[in-house]
Amino acid sequence: MIGLISATAAGASARDRLATAWPGRTRVYDGPVREAVERAFAECDQLVCFLATGATVRLLAPLLADKSTDPGVVCVDEAGRYAVSLLGGHGGGANSLATEVGSALSATPVITTATDATGIPGLDTLGLPFEGAVATVTRAMLDGAPVTLRADTVWPLPPLPPNVTAGGAGEVPPAPGTVRPGATLLVSDRVVPLGPADVVLRPPSLVVGVGASRGVGVDEVYGLVVDVLRDAGLSALSVGELATVDAKADEPGIVGAAAELGVPVRTYPADVLASVDVPNPSDAPLAAVGTPSVAEAAALAAAGRGGELLVPKRKSSPQGRPAMATCAVVRRAPRGRLAVVGLGPGARDLVTPRAVAELRRASVLVGLDQYVDQIRDLLRPGTRVIESGLGREEERARTAVAEARAGHAVALIGSGDAGVYAMASPALAEAADDIEVVGVPGVTAALAAAAILGAPLGHDHVSISLSDLHTPWEVIERRVRAAAEADIVVTFYNPRSRGRDWQLPKALALLAEHRAGTTPVGVVRNASRPDGTSHLTTLARIDPTTVDMMTVVTVGNTATREIAGRMVTPRGYRWQSEGAR
Repeated sequence: MIGLISATAAGASARDRLATAWPGRTRVYDGPVREAVERAFAECDQLVCFLATGATVRLLAPLLADKSTDPGVVCVDEAGRYAVSLLGGHGGGANSLATEVGSALSATPVITTATDATGIPGLDTLGLPFEGAVATVTRAMLDGAPVTLRADTVWPLPPLPPNVTAGGAGEVPPAPGTVRPGATLLVSDRVVPLGPADVVLRPPSLVVGVGASRGVGVDEVYGLVVDVLRDAGLSALSVGELATVDAKADEPGIVGAAAELGVPVRTYPADVLASVDVPNPSDAPLAAVGTPSVAEAAALAAAGRGGELLVPKRKSSPQGRPAMATCAVVRRAPRGRLAVVGLGPGARDLVTPRAVAELRRASVLVGLDQYVDQIRDLLRPGTRVIESGLGREEERARTAVAEARAGHAVALIGSGDAGVYAMASPALAEAADDIEVVGVPGVTAALAAAAILGAPLGHDHVSISLSDLHTPWEVIERRVRAAAEADIVVTFYNPRSRGRDWQLPKALALLAEHRAGTTPVGVVRNASRPDGTSHLTTLARIDPTTVDMMTVVTVGNTATREIAGRMVTPRGYRWQSEGAR
């Protein structure tokens, strides 16, 4: 919940605008300002104070406890010009909140956190638990001082600045008592002795499988897991989940242990676990829940392909009674991340915030050279760029998947929506379930053109590519005929090139067999770009020679009309008939 506090009429007006914009997210605190701040600080995750920063600092100072638990605080000035991230920029989420507030109130976000200001990812914003001298290593990264990156395995991290260089393989953890020169950034699930300039990031690489008798206590399960991890030299912060059999999904001891570790519980049917090959099957769980293994089998199942059994099944050892819990530990192979990102039709303000976030998250960018040029300034320092020219789409798809399989965070970019005549299809044809895949939608050329033309897509519509490089013309023609007979609005992509000059006239002729020559047709070139052009014509008057590969052509249906210079397709024929009376 976000607490809203104001002291003046102008502040209250801005406060109420924000409350209206974010229903369910905010709570207004009235009354004396000091009391309102104190109540909101105790009850909310974040605060937006429509107060001077000096006054807010004085009110907050007695309340501050710890940066890891204090709420994030944003200040908005009396004129509503600035949204200042005042407290908890990373841990409290104030930096992102300031950006949101700025967008909602048309204010400028003011963010002074050094990493955000320079585009370097903050070590406390990577979504991974961490230990060590975060401030010292971050300062080294900002100052351009040497920082050595050492990792057990490649993990999908965002791009790191050039002064962060990879150390040799197999050097985590160092020998006890080793003093490393300079700052070191470690990525490991092992217990690592840390120096005064070391930080270790804990990837969620461990799965703990748990078996238990009915009625087992939380202390027994949790104590077993902690003991097993400690004895194996593994960090509890790298446990991503507990895994068990379906029959134990609601076992209080397992559920409670997972809560203590701060991880979810994943369960599997007994027959699934019974099919997992394990080193230590047993008759006891087979009789109790229908599988010869719970702990080992569940951990291996949850870890997926490439999982490594680090700790075989081990029983708890309570004093004076039989063991009621078992656990096993498996390390999952690192899964790279592939984001397939649609950049929209070309205008910067039509690149979605989600697309920008994925571009800044990726350590490897793969794309067509001209698209890379459009968004190069959005990339973080240190992003590795792999670009190539037209005609190499399948190669780019294979490269992106291979980089993700190597454990990297990858963004594969395409224009419009990456799933529409773009890179998502060839990439997903290459990808298996060994990588995480995220799709980021974008504004398509058809939608951008439609917004310029008016409302041509107000009823059923279809997009058809006239390029026969990947689809036989016979198939394309059959689809055009079907759209013509069904009276569907059609947007033609790839309508005409130097080597393909007859397809568009042929497609228009097919539509003309079922539509009048007066049917509106919209022709838009470079939709949304500074050099974009558009004009309305008709099915009988369109000149195909004015069309090229940067153009989309939208042909209306029998109900489409030109109204005040705009192309409009009514939402329903009933509306059209009533409007004609």
